Amino acid sequence: MKRLYIHSLFTLSGLLLAVNFGCNDFLDKQPLGALSASNVTNKSGISALLIGAYSLLDGQVGLTNLAGVAGVVNPTGITYASACSNWIYGSVCADDSYKGSTPTDQPPIVQLATWSLSATGGTNNYMNYKWVILYTGIQRANEVMRLIPQATDIDAAEASRMIAEARFLRAHYHMDAQKMWNNPPYVDESVSLSNNNLNVPNIDDAGNFVNIWPKIEADLAFARDNLPATQAQAGRVNKWAAQAYLAKAYMFQDKFAQAKPLLEDLIANGVTAKGEKYSLVNFESNFNAQTKNGAESVFACQMSVNDGSQLNGNFGDVLNFPNGSGAPGGCCGFNNPSFNLANAFKTDENGLPLLDTWNEGKGVNDENPANVYDGPLDPRIDWTIGRPGIPYLDYGPHTPAWIRDLSVNGVFSPKKNVYAKSQFGSLSSNETAFWGATQINANNYIFIRFADIILWAAECEVETGSLDKAQEYVNLVRNRAADPSGWVYKNAAYSATAAKYTVTAASVPADNYKISAYPAGRFASMGKDYARKAVQFERRLELAMEGHRFFDLQRWDNGTGSMANILNAYQAVEKTKKSFHSVNPTARFTKGASEFFPLPQTQIDLENSSGKMVLKQNPGYN
Repeated sequence: MKRLYIHSLFTLSGLLLAVNFGCNDFLDKQPLGALSASNVTNKSGISALLIGAYSLLDGQVGLTNLAGVAGVVNPTGITYASACSNWIYGSVCADDSYKGSTPTDQPPIVQLATWSLSATGGTNNYMNYKWVILYTGIQRANEVMRLIPQATDIDAAEASRMIAEARFLRAHYHMDAQKMWNNPPYVDESVSLSNNNLNVPNIDDAGNFVNIWPKIEADLAFARDNLPATQAQAGRVNKWAAQAYLAKAYMFQDKFAQAKPLLEDLIANGVTAKGEKYSLVNFESNFNAQTKNGAESVFACQMSVNDGSQLNGNFGDVLNFPNGSGAPGGCCGFNNPSFNLANAFKTDENGLPLLDTWNEGKGVNDENPANVYDGPLDPRIDWTIGRPGIPYLDYGPHTPAWIRDLSVNGVFSPKKNVYAKSQFGSLSSNETAFWGATQINANNYIFIRFADIILWAAECEVETGSLDKAQEYVNLVRNRAADPSGWVYKNAAYSATAAKYTVTAASVPADNYKISAYPAGRFASMGKDYARKAVQFERRLELAMEGHRFFDLQRWDNGTGSMANILNAYQAVEKTKKSFHSVNPTARFTKGASEFFPLPQTQIDLENSSGKMVLKQNPGYN
C-alpha cells in the first residue's frame, strides 16, 4: 500500500485528508485504511472524500507520493505530465509553443512534440502518469457515490447535491481522458475492489471501440439538473459550470444544435459559484492570483500557497517560467511560445487579423534583424508572450538572457502562468524546498472561462445559425482586447492588485497595438468558410498558451486531415528557425493517428494480463 495525500482545493476549508489506495491497477482505487468505513459513512467523512475528488483537478498528488506504485517510474515526472493546464499536450504538441529547456531535457516530451510515438506506442511514461491521475480522480468521485447510501445523516437534497458534484468531477476526468486518447474506458461506481470487477474494457464483444461520450453527457446533465446556482465556496462546481461542460461535450462532437441553446442560456443568465453574472473582465485578471475567481471564471482549479499544506500551489507548471538569475521564477525555461504563435498576433492596417497571411513576410521579433515585423499587433500578444524589450509584469523588460537555450527556444517566454514580482512571498510559496518561493504560486488555472462560452456560441452560429450573430460574439471578445486601459505600457507601473498598468496621459503602449471589431456585415458578405476561419483564429488568439490549441485542432479536424496540414506546415517553417523543430527536422504529424495519443502500454499490459483483450490500443500505434 502507498499513502497518497489528498489536498483541499477549497482554501476556506483548509481541510487535509490522508487516504490509502491499493496499488494493483489504476482503474482500481478504493480508499482504505486511514479513513475507515466507520468514519467515512457519514456527512463529514463523505464531504472529505468529495474534497479528495476535487483535489486531483490540479493533476497532482505531491512530488514523491507515487514512488513504488505499480507502473509508475520516476514519480516526480507526474507533476509535469499530468498538469491540469495540459501545457504539454495542448500547447507544446500543437503550434503554440516549444518544449523549451535544452534539447535532451525531459525526453518524453520530445517524443510527444514530434508526434513520433507510432512505433513505441504508449510506452512513453507521460501517458501513464496522465492516466494515473485521471482514473484516480474518477475512482475518488465514484467512492463518494458508493458511500452516500450508507450515510444516515445526509438528507435527500444534500445527497443529490453531493452526487451531482461527484458526477461532474467524474465527467471532467473522463472528458480529459477522451480528449487525450479518444478510446478510453468509462469507469462508474460499480467498479471497486469489493466486487472484483477491475478490468474495464474500451471495446465491445466484437472488438469495436466503445463511445463514452453519452455517459459523459449523462453525468453532466445530471450535475446541471441537481446542482445549485451558487455555492458556499468559489471552487465548487455550480449548475452553470456543469451546463458549460455539457456544451463543451457537445462541441467536441460537433453537436452544434444541442450546444447552441445551452450557450445562449449561459450568456444570458449564467453566474459564477459566488453568484456573479458571467462577463468579460480585464484580460490579465484571468491570470492573476489577486483577481482570480472573477466574473469570467466559469470553472477553475483553485491554487493556494502558504496554507500549511505544501501541496496546493500549481506544481504542474513549475517548469514554465523564464530561466536564469533574476528571471521571474528563475527556472526552468520550458514551454517557450513559438514564432508561429507570435506572428498570429499581427493585424492589418484596420486592426483585423491576417487570417491567411499572418505567417508570411516579416516575423514578430524575427531572429534576423532585417526581417523584423514592425507593423500593428493585437495587444493580447504581450499578456500572452514575454517578448524581448517588452515589459514583463513588474519585472522590467523581458530579456533574451531569460531564454534557457537561444539556439532552440526562440526568444519568447510564457506569461499567463507567472506571478508578479510584487506577489513574491505572499502569492508564491514560502513552504517547499527548491520549487517553493520560485515557481509554486496561487494562480488559478481556468478550465473554462466566459470567453470560451462566447466563442463556442460563435462557432454554433456559423454552423447552424446566423453569421451576423457569430460576428457579434467574436466582436465582444475583440472589443474587450481593444480597451487601451488593459494594454501593456512601456512607461507605466504594473499593478498586480488591478492586474493592469497604471496609465496616465503620458503613458505609451509597449508596441504598435491596433485591434478592431469586424465591420458590420463582414461575416455575412464573406460567407461561411470565412466566418468559420475567423472564429477559429479568434480562439487561438484569445486562448493561446492555455492548453487548448491541440484539442481545438483535433475537434475541428473531424477526419478531414486539416490538423495534419496545419501542424506539418508549422513544422516546415519552424525547422528553419532557432526553434525546437530545428533539432527535430524530420518530425511529421500522421493523419489518422497523431490526432490522439496512444493509450499507456502499462495499463494495456495490466488490463490484458489474463490473456483476454480488455484495453485495445489506438489506431496507428504499436
